[in-house]
Amino acid sequence: MSIFLDTGKISEVERFMEMGIIRGVTTNPTILLKDGVTGGMAGVRKQSIQIAKMIEPYPLSVEVTNNDPRGMLDQAREFAQWAENIVVKITIHGPEGELENLEVVHRLETEYDVRINVTAMMSAQQCFLAALAGASYVSIFGGRVNNMGYNVCDEIIKLRNVLDQFELKSKIIVASTREILNVIEWLEAGGHIVTVLPALLEGMVVHPYSKETVKMFLDDAARL
Repeated sequence: MSIFLDTGKISEVERFMEMGIIRGVTTNPTILLKDGVTGGMAGVRKQSIQIAKMIEPYPLSVEVTNNDPRGMLDQAREFAQWAENIVVKITIHGPEGELENLEVVHRLETEYDVRINVTAMMSAQQCFLAALAGASYVSIFGGRVNNMGYNVCDEIIKLRNVLDQFELKSKIIVASTREILNVIEWLEAGGHIVTVLPALLEGMVVHPYSKETVKMFLDDAARL
């Protein structure tokens, strides 16, 4: 575990899988819409199955599209049947703070053996409760926390400590990555996984001084 790619594009998944530098893929309705997935739920299903096969055995996160408890339960069970490496994303609570989501998470993990990624969290305490509910993954939105004027590293450190202390199975995903430096910073703080957009991942690979050095090597080799 370390880097998950945030995308719904087949070409981007294929590109970075061939490099061997990603360990999973995350999507959500916003990402899929931006990346041009059409055809409603049938389109989401087709794209998800294709990506899941490409990255197997690494996980693919697919998010439920409603916040009705019965609907989330049924949709999550359906998504989980698409491929063995599907992980279902469910938000920590509803848009008005409804609390039924964690009950759904607990039932899916304990009764139906569906792997859940609880998402849209902004604090260690939210993630800790999701871990107690049985979530396989807990996603804290690091970039948004930082934008609120707090250093998410403090939350990651606290969260990792309590997960280890209470021997909870949940893996920490730090999402909403804004800057290249966030990736190493957040992993060093104790995150198991950081989600990265393709453009940011390219920025991690390419360094201006590396480009300058490669050019110097090639120019000198030509003069030989």
